[in-house]
Amino acid sequence: MTETATAPEDPFTVAEEAAADLAERTGVPRHDVALILGSGWAAAADELGEVVATLPATDLPGFVPPSVVGHAGTIRSILVARDGAQPLRALVLPRSHYYEGHGPRAVAHGVRVAAAAGCRTIVLTNGCGGLDRTVPAGSPVLISDHLNLTGATPLEGPTFVDLTDLYAADLRDLARTVDPSLREGVYAQFHGPQYETPAEVRMAGVMGASLVGMSTALEAIAARHVGMKVLGFSLVTNLAAGVSDQPLSHEEVLQAGRDAAPRCAALLAGVVKLL
Repeated sequence: MTETATAPEDPFTVAEEAAADLAERTGVPRHDVALILGSGWAAAADELGEVVATLPATDLPGFVPPSVVGHAGTIRSILVARDGAQPLRALVLPRSHYYEGHGPRAVAHGVRVAAAAGCRTIVLTNGCGGLDRTVPAGSPVLISDHLNLTGATPLEGPTFVDLTDLYAADLRDLARTVDPSLREGVYAQFHGPQYETPAEVRMAGVMGASLVGMSTALEAIAARHVGMKVLGFSLVTNLAAGVSDQPLSHEEVLQAGRDAAPRCAALLAGVVKLL
């Protein structure tokens, strides 16, 4: 007798189930804005407002436990007060990196849950290597565009999505009202988890990138697919391989993030309150 393989559950159905569970567990029926906080950005959640609820992401369908030191595995619902306007409901989600091996569906799951929970805007952040020597470590940079060099996509089947203005220009303008000194750059996502070689960094530079890392692009594609507006920030934690003769280390990335945390927190809190 031949066994019939069970088809994998539809990722959007799983996201809707997780969003319904989230609403029940937090007591918040809908959220307005989602944030995924990468290296150097986690402390920003503490500056956003009143934490209404915190729960392990793995309590909800579809989420996998994090395997990266320095990355939280919790979801937070935060009430963001705004002067002269209705408060916002912010949803802070954990990140699943593509290199963790769970596939593009896991990478996109948090984004899809946020959309199912009502979020129309998402703020994606990361720590990255910089190609521009004039942008020192500890500098936040607006992402104006990206190169997806992972060889993967979160989209399945004949799904054709326009990415012309993926990182919304009006949201970047809004961010500059909070910090006029913000620079912009093109972010290249590599697969990881190994750091890029000097040759790969040079290739990314020739292709137009000024920032390199291991996240964000797949999430941004998934966000556009479900109709969300995207704002992206990179924190330059180090000069990329070959740009500097210094060796790279994960501890260096974490330390640079800790050092820049106050600036990143103030920036992100200021931006979210204007959304």
